[in-house]
Amino acid sequence: MKMNWKSLASMLLITGLLAGCGTAKPDSAASNSSQASPSANAAAKKPAEITVYSAMEEEQIKTYLTSFKSQNPTIKVNIVRDSTGIMTAKLIAEKENPQADVIWGLAATSLLVMDDQKMLEAYAPKGVDQVLPEFKDKSSIPKWVGIDIWETAIIVNKVEMEKRHLAIPQSYEDLAKPEYKGLVAMPNPASSGTGYLTVNALIQLYGKDKAWTYMDKLHDNMMVYTHSGSKPAKMAASGEVPIGISYGYSGILEKKKGSPIEVIFPKEGSGWDMEANALVKKKDIKPEAKLFLDWAISAEPMMEYNKNYAILSIKQEGNKIPDGYSKDPVSQLTKLDLYQAARDRESVLADWAKKYDSKSEPKK
Repeated sequence: MKMNWKSLASMLLITGLLAGCGTAKPDSAASNSSQASPSANAAAKKPAEITVYSAMEEEQIKTYLTSFKSQNPTIKVNIVRDSTGIMTAKLIAEKENPQADVIWGLAATSLLVMDDQKMLEAYAPKGVDQVLPEFKDKSSIPKWVGIDIWETAIIVNKVEMEKRHLAIPQSYEDLAKPEYKGLVAMPNPASSGTGYLTVNALIQLYGKDKAWTYMDKLHDNMMVYTHSGSKPAKMAASGEVPIGISYGYSGILEKKKGSPIEVIFPKEGSGWDMEANALVKKKDIKPEAKLFLDWAISAEPMMEYNKNYAILSIKQEGNKIPDGYSKDPVSQLTKLDLYQAARDRESVLADWAKKYDSKSEPKK
């Protein structure tokens, strides 16, 4: 479905989120007065430390964090990283005793689920007024703020396809053709945000009945369902599987490394979700957590996000479309209701597991 930037706002039907409390400035340092207690002095000397939960790729996290560490050398950042589904389940399991201070780069659909369970604290990061309205919670003080969009892509090993004298698939419909039997890998939607955004796109694109009929056919062609969104791209790059359903960045990265692959965005339109950030609701909210969220939408990390993703939440001078994406990446996206995707997530995953989980790789 073809769209432009002017129609993106109407495309993102994210509604019904609650407003929360206002922003807060970091507390001042402990007093240096001689009347301060020994314990207070010890606390003042203790290095600041925050725990950040993320579903970003490990190589991205390392690069992105460089500027935060250079600007805030006294703050220790403990990163807990896993795939979207696993990280979402972990956060929900810890609801009554949250361990994370910040959520950074998790699917917006996951954050919508958490907001519904009152797990997020409203906070307006510095510079949030520059974030496009369709990329953040609609409340006056947002519960979550998006940073970029990632989308479904088909990653094809050209050498492996030539060996089999097979054409390169260009669409979802192509992937269900019988000649690709046993040649496809895709992420398990319960473990991977990429898996879920793809399944959700099929359901919203075709309607539930037709989508499940289609996924039955796709399942016949499936070699394995992985627990990582990027793994099918890596498998296709190495020749372990001829076709991987993954996301654009992961395929483009493997192609840049020299792998003999083609990155295809399906002609029906790509499923998609936002990487987004949030403050975890807990008894003691650290000022450093808010400082991290301020940094996470500032100019330096935005420039780094743009090296990997074509669609950003902040339009600024110097934004570019990375190599490997189409000239109009917004038009490649299917029309989706992310709030509906969040609301349906539990039932969709339960139905998917009953039908197809037998081909999932073992969990570590």
